[in-house]
Amino acid sequence: MQVDDEGRLKNIFWAELRNREAYKEFGDVVTFDNTYLTNKYDMPFAPFVGVNHHGHSILFGCGLISHEDIETFTWLFRTWLSCMSNSAPIGIITDQDRVMKVAIQNVFPNTRHRWCLWHIMKKIPEKLGGHKEYRDISNVLHCAVYDSQSAAKFEETWHHMIVEYDLGDNEWLRGLYDERHHWVPCYLNNTFWAGMSSTQCSESMNAFFDGYVNSKTTLKQFVEQYNCALKNKVQKEVEEDVRCLSQQMPCVTSYAMERQVRDVYTISKFQEFQQELIGKMYCEFVNSMGCEYIVREDVKVGEGKKRTFF
Repeated sequence: MQVDDEGRLKNIFWAELRNREAYKEFGDVVTFDNTYLTNKYDMPFAPFVGVNHHGHSILFGCGLISHEDIETFTWLFRTWLSCMSNSAPIGIITDQDRVMKVAIQNVFPNTRHRWCLWHIMKKIPEKLGGHKEYRDISNVLHCAVYDSQSAAKFEETWHHMIVEYDLGDNEWLRGLYDERHHWVPCYLNNTFWAGMSSTQCSESMNAFFDGYVNSKTTLKQFVEQYNCALKNKVQKEVEEDVRCLSQQMPCVTSYAMERQVRDVYTISKFQEFQQELIGKMYCEFVNSMGCEYIVREDVKVGEGKKRTFF
């Protein structure tokens, strides 16, 4: 707990033994989102969340904070890091909060900081919807972000969009471009992200607490209900472990590799691998350029498909 000069409660952090043990196994990437719930004392709920071997959200501790400033976030991050044996994550995913960005740089200088891609792309209609060529701009922007296999390709597509639609004066786009290393996938794909590109795991964990806590929950009730919610989460993980031990997914190919992966992966992770394996059927070798190979892939988009090259 952190108190002010008059001994009044300012901020709280807590983590159970299970949270700390989970972090040892699954703490490579952490999402942090403090937008879910503000209690009756005007203290936002701030959980540290990751994903486990089933792809489920998992809690690494949480806090209740009185302010959303650099000092408060720095205290919370340092307290959490100390609780996790001073082992910083490889990557952390947050929203675009500038104050939070400074605190992360102070406490996790060697951790890769990523902005939530989903929240950024969600703002496109709000920021660009008034433009007469909005639909075309949106399509090009999505192409630049999701289809660029390299930084050079992103730069080319982005600059074409800015010039073609006369967007040089758009401050929102200019700010995003300046911070592109924090959110554009092709600048971040050299870091392990455990399949995450947004804070939606935090939102999934937040949704899990619905029914246990609300804005009128007292501090004492909050801790008690937190424990109840966590026990429920643990029970679901145990049930999924049992399912993986008692069931076996069918293979869709005759590759020995698929059988090998099936025997060592959890069901959810094997299904992800299986989808990628099936996707091989839609890849076609085009030609080679020295040590580089050009491969064409047909990707389903709605009822149609588009071809991408990599």
